[in-house]
Amino acid sequence: MGRVHLFEFEDQKWFPSFLRNYGTDFLQFLSNKTKMYKPIIPIILKGLEKSGTNQIVDLGSGGGGGLLWLNSELKKEIPDLKITLTDFYPNLPAYEYTTAQADNFEYVASPIDARNVPENLKGLRTQFLSLHHFKPEDAKRILQNAVDADSPIAIFEGQERSVPSILAMIFSPISVLLTTPFIRPFKLSRIIFTYIIPIVPLFVLWDGVVSSLRTYSIKEMAALVDSLSEKNKFEWEIDKVKSGPGVVLYLLVTKK
Repeated sequence: MGRVHLFEFEDQKWFPSFLRNYGTDFLQFLSNKTKMYKPIIPIILKGLEKSGTNQIVDLGSGGGGGLLWLNSELKKEIPDLKITLTDFYPNLPAYEYTTAQADNFEYVASPIDARNVPENLKGLRTQFLSLHHFKPEDAKRILQNAVDADSPIAIFEGQERSVPSILAMIFSPISVLLTTPFIRPFKLSRIIFTYIIPIVPLFVLWDGVVSSLRTYSIKEMAALVDSLSEKNKFEWEIDKVKSGPGVVLYLLVTKK
């Protein structure tokens, strides 16, 4: 099955930001409750240790809350861990909620482009469920920018381009309907646009299926790396790990 770069509502500038935020809030809530990132804890710890840093700069953070459970686990090994949340479309209410839950979080309120990260943001760059939003040339720019900045980076995708993954996405509206009352911060408009005017479950369904169709395979991620200049300064690890009934694809980049 070839990669198809269809549009996602979440990427569109005209798409209302509050609806985009409701979608990212759902993804963060689900990742926390299912502990989807549990199998990648050793990978992140490896990236931090090899890079000699206690700082994570998260790119494309969405609501940011998906890192809350992961943060609690990472701090068992790195008590002084710091995490900075960034996004091209910052979800400020969610960021404020996340930073209120854990005192080692901070966020950047202005838009941050993963293809051109400001030099003052130092640490292990991470991306969760966001590389697929970028076409190949832009995905290369993300990786090249990390190489040019001598920055480590760890990229994770919680789906793959496969029939089982697409079928799982088809059931996502049910998950939205079941979990929405428990997502915080509570918003009446979230209830309205989920149950009365069901835009949220419908756009989550579409974006979920398209996310699977957009996801880079291990071979395709390796091809992105092969096209980079000065890539030999870094060690590149590309693989996937089992997570519940699904998988997490990852790309870890650290200095030699």
